[in-house]
Amino acid sequence: MFKASVLTVSTRGSAGKREDESGPIVSEILKSIGIETVSHEIVPDDKAIIKEKLIALSLISDLIITTGGTGLTPDDVTPDATVEVIEREIPGIAEAMRAEGLKKTDRAMLSRAVAGVYRETLIINLPGSTKAVRENLAVVTGVIPHALEKIKGSHEDCARTIGCEHR
Repeated sequence: MFKASVLTVSTRGSAGKREDESGPIVSEILKSIGIETVSHEIVPDDKAIIKEKLIALSLISDLIITTGGTGLTPDDVTPDATVEVIEREIPGIAEAMRAEGLKKTDRAMLSRAVAGVYRETLIINLPGSTKAVRENLAVVTGVIPHALEKIKGSHEDCARTIGCEHR
Protein backbone atom coordinates (compact mmCIF):
# COMPACT_ATOMS: atom_id res chain seq x y z
CA MET A 1 0.00 0.00 0.00
CA PHE A 2 1.32 3.44 -0.94
CA LYS A 3 1.54 6.17 1.68
CA ALA A 4 0.64 9.81 1.09
CA SER A 5 1.08 13.12 2.85
CA VAL A 6 -1.19 16.09 2.37
CA LEU A 7 0.34 19.54 2.73
CA THR A 8 -2.15 22.38 2.87
CA VAL A 9 -0.54 25.73 2.14
CA SER A 10 -2.47 28.56 3.78
CA THR A 11 -1.16 31.34 5.97
CA ARG A 12 -4.61 31.87 7.48
CA GLY A 13 -5.14 28.13 7.94
CA SER A 14 -1.78 27.64 9.64
CA ALA A 15 -2.65 30.48 12.05
CA GLY A 16 -5.98 28.82 12.92
CA LYS A 17 -8.02 31.58 11.26
CA ARG A 18 -9.47 29.32 8.58
CA GLU A 19 -10.52 25.69 8.58
CA ASP A 20 -8.79 23.41 6.09
CA GLU A 21 -11.53 21.85 4.00
CA SER A 22 -9.46 20.75 1.00
CA GLY A 23 -6.90 18.57 2.82
CA PRO A 24 -9.47 16.11 4.22
CA ILE A 25 -11.02 15.81 0.74
CA VAL A 26 -7.62 14.83 -0.68
CA SER A 27 -7.26 12.13 1.99
CA GLU A 28 -10.77 10.83 1.29
CA ILE A 29 -10.14 10.58 -2.45
CA LEU A 30 -6.75 8.91 -1.98
CA LYS A 31 -8.28 6.37 0.39
CA SER A 32 -10.80 5.47 -2.35
CA ILE A 33 -7.90 4.40 -4.60
CA GLY A 34 -6.09 2.49 -1.84
CA ILE A 35 -3.57 5.12 -0.75
CA GLU A 36 -3.25 5.77 2.98
CA THR A 37 -2.67 9.32 4.24
CA VAL A 38 0.05 9.17 6.90
CA SER A 39 0.48 12.91 7.44
CA HIS A 40 -1.63 16.02 7.03
CA GLU A 41 -0.03 19.36 7.82
CA ILE A 42 -0.89 23.00 7.29
CA VAL A 43 1.88 25.50 6.62
CA PRO A 44 1.95 29.21 5.75
CA ASP A 45 2.58 30.57 2.27
CA ASP A 46 6.34 30.64 2.80
CA LYS A 47 8.62 29.14 0.18
CA ALA A 48 11.36 28.05 2.60
CA ILE A 49 8.87 26.32 4.91
CA ILE A 50 7.12 24.59 2.00
CA LYS A 51 10.45 23.31 0.63
CA GLU A 52 11.50 22.06 4.06
CA LYS A 53 8.18 20.22 4.52
CA LEU A 54 8.29 18.64 1.05
CA ILE A 55 11.75 17.25 1.73
CA ALA A 56 10.82 16.02 5.23
CA LEU A 57 7.54 14.44 4.08
CA SER A 58 9.34 12.63 1.26
CA LEU A 59 11.01 10.49 3.93
CA ILE A 60 7.65 8.99 4.95
CA SER A 61 5.60 9.32 1.76
CA ASP A 62 5.37 7.83 -1.70
CA LEU A 63 3.06 10.69 -2.70
CA ILE A 64 2.73 14.28 -1.51
CA ILE A 65 -0.32 16.29 -2.52
CA THR A 66 -0.23 20.00 -1.82
CA THR A 67 -3.32 22.20 -1.79
CA GLY A 68 -3.24 25.95 -2.10
CA GLY A 69 -0.80 28.56 -3.29
CA THR A 70 -0.93 27.75 -7.02
CA GLY A 71 -2.35 31.05 -8.28
CA LEU A 72 -1.04 34.50 -9.10
CA THR A 73 -1.03 36.43 -5.84
CA PRO A 74 2.41 37.37 -4.46
CA ASP A 75 1.89 34.81 -1.66
CA ASP A 76 1.20 31.94 -4.09
CA VAL A 77 4.61 30.24 -3.93
CA THR A 78 3.79 26.53 -3.75
CA PRO A 79 4.82 25.79 -7.37
CA ASP A 80 8.02 27.80 -6.93
CA ALA A 81 8.96 25.80 -3.82
CA THR A 82 8.05 22.54 -5.54
CA VAL A 83 10.18 23.30 -8.60
CA GLU A 84 13.15 23.97 -6.33
CA VAL A 85 12.70 20.56 -4.65
CA ILE A 86 11.80 18.17 -7.47
CA GLU A 87 14.51 16.45 -9.48
CA ARG A 88 12.29 15.56 -12.47
CA GLU A 89 9.18 17.40 -13.58
CA ILE A 90 6.16 15.51 -14.92
CA PRO A 91 4.49 18.25 -16.98
CA GLY A 92 1.75 15.98 -18.33
CA ILE A 93 0.05 15.77 -14.92
CA ALA A 94 -0.33 19.55 -14.54
CA GLU A 95 -1.19 19.93 -18.23
CA ALA A 96 -3.97 17.33 -17.95
CA MET A 97 -5.43 19.03 -14.87
CA ARG A 98 -5.39 22.45 -16.57
CA ALA A 99 -6.86 21.05 -19.80
CA GLU A 100 -9.76 19.47 -17.94
CA GLY A 101 -10.24 22.60 -15.86
CA LEU A 102 -10.46 24.73 -19.00
CA LYS A 103 -13.60 22.81 -19.96
CA LYS A 104 -15.26 24.36 -16.91
CA THR A 105 -13.61 27.78 -16.53
CA ASP A 106 -11.10 29.90 -18.41
CA ARG A 107 -9.48 30.68 -15.05
CA ALA A 108 -7.90 27.20 -15.07
CA MET A 109 -5.20 28.59 -17.36
CA LEU A 110 -4.04 30.76 -14.46
CA SER A 111 -3.01 27.75 -12.37
CA ARG A 112 0.74 27.43 -11.93
CA ALA A 113 0.50 23.95 -10.41
CA VAL A 114 3.36 21.56 -11.13
CA ALA A 115 4.08 17.89 -10.56
CA GLY A 116 7.33 16.03 -10.31
CA VAL A 117 9.53 13.53 -8.53
CA TYR A 118 11.83 14.08 -5.58
CA ARG A 119 13.87 10.95 -4.88
CA GLU A 120 11.14 8.28 -4.94
CA THR A 121 8.23 10.57 -4.05
CA LEU A 122 5.65 11.96 -6.46
CA ILE A 123 4.64 15.54 -5.63
CA ILE A 124 1.49 17.09 -7.13
CA ASN A 125 0.26 20.64 -6.54
CA LEU A 126 -3.49 21.27 -6.40
CA PRO A 127 -5.41 24.52 -6.00
CA GLY A 128 -6.89 25.24 -2.59
CA SER A 129 -10.63 25.24 -3.29
CA THR A 130 -12.56 22.08 -2.49
CA LYS A 131 -14.21 22.11 -5.93
CA ALA A 132 -10.84 22.39 -7.71
CA VAL A 133 -9.33 19.66 -5.51
CA ARG A 134 -12.09 17.23 -6.48
CA GLU A 135 -11.93 18.14 -10.18
CA ASN A 136 -8.14 18.02 -10.44
CA LEU A 137 -7.74 14.77 -8.52
CA ALA A 138 -10.44 13.17 -10.67
CA VAL A 139 -8.16 13.76 -13.67
CA VAL A 140 -5.07 12.09 -12.18
CA THR A 141 -6.20 9.40 -9.72
CA GLY A 142 -6.19 6.79 -12.47
CA VAL A 143 -2.48 7.27 -13.20
CA ILE A 144 -1.16 7.87 -9.68
CA PRO A 145 -0.71 4.17 -8.70
CA HIS A 146 1.06 3.40 -12.00
CA ALA A 147 3.27 6.47 -11.65
CA LEU A 148 4.21 5.46 -8.11
CA GLU A 149 5.11 1.93 -9.25
CA LYS A 150 7.35 3.33 -11.98
CA ILE A 151 8.99 5.83 -9.64
CA LYS A 152 9.78 2.95 -7.27
CA GLY A 153 11.47 1.11 -10.14
CA SER A 154 8.88 -1.34 -11.43
CA HIS A 155 9.73 -2.64 -14.90
CA GLU A 156 6.66 -4.85 -15.21
CA ASP A 157 5.74 -3.59 -18.69
CA CYS A 158 9.32 -3.84 -19.91
CA ALA A 159 9.13 -7.38 -21.28
CA ARG A 160 6.62 -6.15 -23.86
CA THR A 161 8.52 -3.00 -24.79
CA ILE A 162 10.91 -3.03 -27.74
CA GLY A 163 14.29 -1.62 -26.80
CA CYS A 164 13.65 -1.72 -23.06
CA GLU A 165 16.96 -1.67 -21.20
CA HIS A 166 15.61 -3.61 -18.19
CA ARG A 167 14.75 -6.96 -19.81
